[in-house]
Amino acid sequence: MSEGANPQNISDQLGANIPYLRRFSRAMTGSQQSGDTFAAATLEAILADRSVLDGHDVKTGLFKVLYSIWASAGAPVEEGENGAHAKAQRRLATLTNNSREALLLHTIEGFSFSEVGEIVGVTQSEAEELISIARNEMADSASGSVMIIEDEAIIAMDIESIVADMGHRITGVARTRDEAIALAKADLPDLILADIQLADNSSGIDAVNDILQAQGARPVIFITAFPERLLTGDKPEPAFLISKPYSVDQVISSVSQAMFFSSTETLNA
Repeated sequence: MSEGANPQNISDQLGANIPYLRRFSRAMTGSQQSGDTFAAATLEAILADRSVLDGHDVKTGLFKVLYSIWASAGAPVEEGENGAHAKAQRRLATLTNNSREALLLHTIEGFSFSEVGEIVGVTQSEAEELISIARNEMADSASGSVMIIEDEAIIAMDIESIVADMGHRITGVARTRDEAIALAKADLPDLILADIQLADNSSGIDAVNDILQAQGARPVIFITAFPERLLTGDKPEPAFLISKPYSVDQVISSVSQAMFFSSTETLNA
């Protein structure tokens, strides 16, 4: 943060980036509750001492403070003695330190290699290496079947191609809530990748919640052109959220992360 910067402008920038800070924190920790706890601690630290942002632009500084707080707490991830969270814990133990977080920062949050290095405390070349390592380690950690809920044919075909090239099996593509429910009954997927607004004005959120209620928990990735409308903090939110327009790297990273954790949190209708 530059010396003499306008406090109101800084506050505005902080406010604009809070939804994305919470998204990163939740993806890092594996749950909305623990992620939001660290996001809140980050804002409290900045309110107590604005100088923690010095030397960085506001967004990079904000994420660096979050990462520092999370790392100093032992880099915790949502724990469980059995089930999906326990499986995630075992998988996390096999990953190179900082690699998964570097991948999230670069592919999902859009930070450059040099900015990723600033946030996690490594050089630019080390950040590039960490991201490459993460792609390889997470791609090898889990594979399975994926259902796509998307009403735009071109986007559905694009996502299908990306996911299939990752080595996952596509169970099918649904354009409406009813089609999604029927497809899940016919071939239950390991992961669901869903748009929010569907062809018949039905909701991808409703479709996913119906499927999970009937078939049991499984990882979900939501796609939306307006992520800030979902990242409000006033109701349950998805652990994995891709913004439209998306990049191939964002889809690959999100699918790898969701498969890796084999768990998710969904939205209330």
